[in-house]
Amino acid sequence: MADTRATAATTRRNGPASILADARDDQRGQTVYRWFTRFRDDETWEILNHHLVMLDRMRVGREASPSAAVIDSQSVKTTEAGGPRGFDAGKKVNRRKRHVMVDTDGRGVMLQVHPASVQDRDGAIPLLRASRPLLPFIERVFADSAYAAERVANATSIIVEIVRKQAGQIGFAVHPRRWVVERFLAWLARNRRLAKDFEGTIASATAFLYAASVMLLTRRLARFL
Repeated sequence: MADTRATAATTRRNGPASILADARDDQRGQTVYRWFTRFRDDETWEILNHHLVMLDRMRVGREASPSAAVIDSQSVKTTEAGGPRGFDAGKKVNRRKRHVMVDTDGRGVMLQVHPASVQDRDGAIPLLRASRPLLPFIERVFADSAYAAERVANATSIIVEIVRKQAGQIGFAVHPRRWVVERFLAWLARNRRLAKDFEGTIASATAFLYAASVMLLTRRLARFL
């Protein structure tokens, strides 16, 4: 436990480069799974994603920390691996739900997983609250009508703006603000490991979301830096 806390503290202080240095110096973990679980347990995936988001935002001339974001969820099938899951009343199956917050360009800034039985308006509350320490400058969040609830609006100091469907809309339509979060979820789904939720624990399921986001950001930065 002391080792994982030290790793997390070093990462926060020195940034992504310190993670690679630790991996070269520490010969105790010899397998990919060992490194994955270490990064999962000490929140290295989340910290690395946070640093890469800031780097990519500065690359395009934006402030490192966003002032606005978009939230949405995606219900995904699970497997016989077990673990927490819940009955999705809309899809009529047992599933898990991925709850994501992205900045207005579509970078994943806060990712969570919970049973699909948790309604969007209930799942948004821990997501919004968890964002405050790492993303203190977010003032406004855009969301669809599933989040139109007083308890969501009052969960934090963040203003929750509901982006509703256009009058007379039939079928699919691209909505201002909301389309970037749909695109991010589609990017995640391109990863074979995320085609379903194969994980036995919520912690591993969340870590794989952050790992996929890290891969997206790393590839983008490698092309332009």
